[in-house]
Amino acid sequence: MKTPPFNDLKKIVETYQERVRNTCFRFVKNPQDADDLAQDVFIKIYESLTTFRNESELSTWIYRIAVNKSLDHIRRANRKKRFARVTSIFSSGNSGEEVELRSTSDPQSDLEQKDRQRILDWALSALPENQKIAITLSKYEGFSNREIAEIMDITISAVESLIHRAKKNLHEKLADFYDKII
Repeated sequence: MKTPPFNDLKKIVETYQERVRNTCFRFVKNPQDADDLAQDVFIKIYESLTTFRNESELSTWIYRIAVNKSLDHIRRANRKKRFARVTSIFSSGNSGEEVELRSTSDPQSDLEQKDRQRILDWALSALPENQKIAITLSKYEGFSNREIAEIMDITISAVESLIHRAKKNLHEKLADFYDKII
């Protein structure tokens, strides 16, 4: 297999590094994991660039790799969590860590923002995987429906349907949540 010229890869990394990292972060919610995943994405691109068939835009292919790497990471983490729960029954100790979000100068606002983000993350995590991917790429990453369709390898009308259902499900989950606490 022929490897791509270093300059081509360097240009790809320079062009897409920040967006790939942000895409990964939107799924994994951890800056260190997002950095690691972004690095994995570019390794995969390096290994596969000569086999890229130009059936889609290069950027679409790159974001598809980023989404897939992120989802694989989440699946592995969920398996580890399930295993850790079983293990914790037989041992003691704290296996969880909290990720600190950026803070403002107002602690009350910081706390409210963290609470809102945790609630939204909870609601997003409860969505079916395709809805979660579509709404994340649309609302957090700003992709058009056409771009999302290419990344997810589905039709534009399927993307529209997924986003519509995701919004409806989020609305219901959040309404139920806030009805219970009010």
